[in-house]
Amino acid sequence: MSKKIKKRPKLIVFDLDYTLWPFWMHSQVNPPFSKSVSGAVLDSKGITIKHYEEVPKVLETLKQKGYVLAIASRTPKVNSAQQLIELFDWNKYFTYKEIYPGRKTMHFSKVRTQSGIQFDDMLFFDDELRNIYDLRSAGVVSVLVRDGVNQEIVNRGLKDYAHERSFK
Repeated sequence: MSKKIKKRPKLIVFDLDYTLWPFWMHSQVNPPFSKSVSGAVLDSKGITIKHYEEVPKVLETLKQKGYVLAIASRTPKVNSAQQLIELFDWNKYFTYKEIYPGRKTMHFSKVRTQSGIQFDDMLFFDDELRNIYDLRSAGVVSVLVRDGVNQEIVNRGLKDYAHERSFK
């Protein structure tokens, strides 16, 4: 009896606002950002800026398992988002970063062109239903994130991907 091979995505893409961190970059934080001596990330008013608690461990685990990771964000605060990614030490996880206003389908088209990875080999996490609908209709397995990325939602997304792709 042969063991069934579980399908896995070639690329996992994350939104930023209310997906990897609990705020809207364009209206709820005050750039520029800096790092305190203690290592805390602060905004220009000295307020501590945090990401969702499990995000660094989730990203590290996915990278260790050989997944290629990307960011697709519609924020108009491009430089501020990139600065936070740097201060959180997340650049080491992401191969592709598409951060600018516009429809997520445009972000994904650029990632597809750069990576050569097709939409049906991608898994996407986002907190906005409109983005989920757009990408699902383009063929991307997409997961709605309600309270930030954590290991449970990622595991569910990987399971959903394997299930949906096992019929193709």
